Amino acid sequence: MSEPLPQRSISILIAALGGEGGGVMAEWLVEAATQSGLPVQATSIPGVAQRTGATTYYLEIFPARRDTLGGREPMMALTPNPGNVDIMVASELMEAGRAMQNGFVSPERTTLIASTHRIYATSEKMQMADGRFDSDKVLAAAAGLAKLAVLFDMREIARVNGTVINAVLFGAMAGSGSLPLTRAACEEAIGKSGRGAQASLRGFAAGFDLAAARAQPPAPAAPDAEPDIMALGEARLLDYQGPSYVALFRERMKAIQPLGGKLAQETARHLALWMSFEDIIRVADLKTRASRFERVRKEARAGDGEPVVIIDFLKPGVDEFASILPPALGRRLVNWAESKDKMHAYNVGMHIKTTSVLGFLLVRSLAWLKAWRPHSFRYQVEQGQIDAWLHRIREAAGRDHDLALEIAECARLIKGYSDTHRRGKANFLAIMDALVDNPPTSDPKEQAAAIARARNAALADPEGKALSSSLGKPTMGGKPVFWLAKSP
Repeated sequence: MSEPLPQRSISILIAALGGEGGGVMAEWLVEAATQSGLPVQATSIPGVAQRTGATTYYLEIFPARRDTLGGREPMMALTPNPGNVDIMVASELMEAGRAMQNGFVSPERTTLIASTHRIYATSEKMQMADGRFDSDKVLAAAAGLAKLAVLFDMREIARVNGTVINAVLFGAMAGSGSLPLTRAACEEAIGKSGRGAQASLRGFAAGFDLAAARAQPPAPAAPDAEPDIMALGEARLLDYQGPSYVALFRERMKAIQPLGGKLAQETARHLALWMSFEDIIRVADLKTRASRFERVRKEARAGDGEPVVIIDFLKPGVDEFASILPPALGRRLVNWAESKDKMHAYNVGMHIKTTSVLGFLLVRSLAWLKAWRPHSFRYQVEQGQIDAWLHRIREAAGRDHDLALEIAECARLIKGYSDTHRRGKANFLAIMDALVDNPPTSDPKEQAAAIARARNAALADPEGKALSSSLGKPTMGGKPVFWLAKSP
């Protein structure tokens, strides 16, 4: 008597970011299933750019050889259904989180294969504060929602084996025991892929072995000693402007360090970040460093002799031009532009191929202005505001330590470049004016609480609407309204 046929196909949903070989992995699965005589079907849904979504691949494999079906063909779906996925594969931890949120992982059925590394999404990077999602919550959810969770840093395993993460993911799938495919069939499919097959096989083997051992996320390492913020700040500023700038940082901290504790630590951290403000000189320097070109080539996985073209988009305007002028000229230009509402009128979009000789020299010429920076308008403005901020901290520390700490933490608002920096700086100055220089209360505890509320409102809404509501007045300069006589 023949054995009964399986009641359904094995469904596999893969979520992979661009460049991670998700399509190749789907091809390996199809090839391995076909060579094993199993009916298989695959579809894909392209994702979008800038890390706002992964490309998804959906496969169904019927776990019975075609020659046992008596000429019949199994019915297979083209898209996954929540609650009906047998193997969920995610090439990055938050993609696993999305899959669980969308109902594709169930404790009755689903094996979750996911890498625990992070590639931050655009929405995480856009936040004024630390916008990163909590990885621990995703790991805890995986333990509770998946029938079997195979989680480890597959990107690192791929790096060690000189391959792409798709090979490690494929190995983890096979090693989990959830695929109706033998290891030999999977390795044969990889071997037919040609170039890079040996490295892929190494990655596959590493993923297979870890999954077969039911690898779990490694226990968290013992925390390192408290980082030396002063040393880190000095290294950053040495790279930014040189030894004399490091000496200025040390001199400023002399009056803060006796305050001790978290106040000195946080002030040093924010001071180093603020002093290394991102002007057009800094941006040009970072864009034309050899380390950047090497990183891009590595990310593109370009081989020796393969050309890589980098095109940078720049949109400088009045503010950027004024920032590198002498202080008197820069201030005059900014005042004129603001009075005429022309701050954004002359922003010109530029596409510069920094991998070409002309494009590189054009951008690098701005980086060579580093020696001029201390004589520029932007430098003068930033240093004056930094000194005023430090004075407020010292003065507040004489009244209340927590109040001084809240003032120090307001420097978190100042970050980024161009419009991002302008919005953050406007919010910072609004809080300094309304709650530090002209506080509505003489109670330092109430004042500290008000500053914390306002800062959190500004971090949650960089456009300043929430902060304006908190302070009861606008924080950003509005555009002038011109009244015209009614035409006859």
